[in-house]
Amino acid sequence: MYWFVYRFDKQQMTSLPPVPLVFFRVLAERGGRPAGLLLDLGQNADADADADADAAGAGACLLPLFDGDAFANLAAGLACLYRPLADPALGAALQAAGWQALAGGALCRVDGRLADALLAPGAAWVDGDWCMAPPLKLSGAQAALRVHALRLVQLVAVDADTHAIEALLRCEPTLSYNLLRLVNSLGAGSGRRITSFSQALLILGRQQLRRWLNLMLFAACPGDVRSAMLRARVALRARALELLARSAGLDRNTQEQGFMTGLFSLLGVLFGLPLGDVLAPLALANAVQAALLRREGELGALLALFEAAERGEWDGVAARLDALQLSHQDFNAAMLEAAGWMQVALRETCGQPNA
Repeated sequence: MYWFVYRFDKQQMTSLPPVPLVFFRVLAERGGRPAGLLLDLGQNADADADADADAAGAGACLLPLFDGDAFANLAAGLACLYRPLADPALGAALQAAGWQALAGGALCRVDGRLADALLAPGAAWVDGDWCMAPPLKLSGAQAALRVHALRLVQLVAVDADTHAIEALLRCEPTLSYNLLRLVNSLGAGSGRRITSFSQALLILGRQQLRRWLNLMLFAACPGDVRSAMLRARVALRARALELLARSAGLDRNTQEQGFMTGLFSLLGVLFGLPLGDVLAPLALANAVQAALLRREGELGALLALFEAAERGEWDGVAARLDALQLSHQDFNAAMLEAAGWMQVALRETCGQPNA
């Protein structure tokens, strides 16, 4: 009798629809600055008038996610938006968390240069791959700033002596200012002000310094309108890959490599060069290089998974999750935490994301 009850329950469980996939798309305001998040719901997330009960049940599975503090906290930074939903319960949960329905005509997609696009007068938000367009020619000072940032990344990657890192920081006022600002903000409330590079490097630690410098690559050229959006997108990628690696049971070193894979995945776009050429001077692990250049290995599979989500290819995302033995809940939790981390990273590298 107990065996029969178990089989019945198992069948009931397998007949339930999968939890819908959730993704957060970074939106820019008209000038190109990242200023909003758009909730992108996968298949069966919202039941329209013709959908069946299974689809409605799938959408209801998202209510605990929308009710959580982490979800509501996203709206404290960037403007958080969702497309109008047919399911009133989902819409009510989103509004209670501080999210707003996207108005008709408020969003436009741009895949070419933003400066060349003719935005509709009512368009407040810009989606699309406009930030992936080749960069405009930089001034000499702007190019030098980005080269200095890349050189710092190289020094940290090979675990160079602190004095060598400090010497390069002294040559670049923008990076050194932002480094001291970051470290002082981390120590806010202690009453202690950090005024020297050696103090800052010691307090920050090599791992945190490496992450900060990699993000600063995308903030090192204020004349490049793409920089801020690329910084937001790589921050989201990096933290998501790290968290997915953790959910997949990979070790701490591989999780860190997942973070680096996400950060470096758009360096070619940033510099307007083949990614292999940009990566050549960096001392990257073979697994990271294989992931970035050929989408090979565990890290390559995670990067391909995230890229499929960016494109909204939900069938492909679900198939890749199955291959990696990751659940939809694992994916959703990683995307939520990564979106929150991305907002913090934007504040640390360039001030408030919505300022």
